[in-house]
Amino acid sequence: MGLFRVKPWPARLANRLFGRRSATVRTAPVTQAPSLRAFRPDGGHLLPLAPDAPLTDALWIDLFRPTEADTAAVAALGIEVPTLEDMEEIEISNRLYRQDGTDYLTVVLTGHSETDTPLTGPMTLILQPQRIVTVRHHASRPFDTYPTRADKVGPGCTTANQVFLSLCEEIIGRLADLLESVGRSLEHLSRQIHDPTERGSRQQRLEVALRRVGREGEMLGQVRLALLTMGRALGFYAQTAGARIGDEGLAGAVANLNRDITALEVHTDFLSARVGLVSDATLGMINLTQNATVRIVSVVAVLFSPPTLIASIYGMNFAHMPELAQGWGYPAALGAMVASSIGAWVYFRWKNWL
Repeated sequence: MGLFRVKPWPARLANRLFGRRSATVRTAPVTQAPSLRAFRPDGGHLLPLAPDAPLTDALWIDLFRPTEADTAAVAALGIEVPTLEDMEEIEISNRLYRQDGTDYLTVVLTGHSETDTPLTGPMTLILQPQRIVTVRHHASRPFDTYPTRADKVGPGCTTANQVFLSLCEEIIGRLADLLESVGRSLEHLSRQIHDPTERGSRQQRLEVALRRVGREGEMLGQVRLALLTMGRALGFYAQTAGARIGDEGLAGAVANLNRDITALEVHTDFLSARVGLVSDATLGMINLTQNATVRIVSVVAVLFSPPTLIASIYGMNFAHMPELAQGWGYPAALGAMVASSIGAWVYFRWKNWL
């Protein structure tokens, strides 16, 4: 590995999982990118291609919702740009294939819509010996951050294969950030659910927490799918390494990325288990809250049962009811009602039912 020095993978993965604050993961606005961006290598960096420079000088071409003109410009380089329908094919043979010396690798990536709503969508990496082309139809943050960090991640950015692996590392780092954000959110939700001093309607707070747990579970599913497709793409890349020129010395980087994906998949499974635990705890607390409400209603109904019984007795229309003719009959009936209610209340307090 004379081209670069591989950093030990556990430290790299730990930096991804715990080195960045989650506040910058989910709330930063998504910048609208042009439909075609082209970059060229310059002294170990990636610089935007000049507007008047030919596209043949580009090392990396990024197509974001490409227009017909963009597709035609890339086609002039001998690269067939797949349509969105082609990219959404389920069969693995249509997602990963080699055609005329060009590798087509389609993965599923997390991203955001124009309203900053999390979503997933396909992204195709087209790899040639002299350049790499990415095709996507949804905004994904690694494509905004990678050009300025190309010299800091992966094996470098001077060849197409190096850009491919560096971009894969940036994508995997983004997935690790999302997992960190989900983990922090689940910790906050767990504390909120079990905190009896939290103000506000407990029922409403638990319902909001349950919806948040569902959203975090959905995010975990999206990240898990992205990791799965990234692992398949790297496996296909490693299998075709013998027929590719320019990837000498990059086997270590591929192995590191595969180890990172495996570790993140394990962490995703752990967080999925936590989602289930927090969801069960939330549902259990909701049931306890509802049971407490039903218990109070039941106790109140029982408190009024003895007065109701007394009133029903003296409401019967029998001819001989001596108390009705007495002057003390009405106050005695009221006193009996109040005393029975107080006696029932004292009994329930003694039983800790109130």
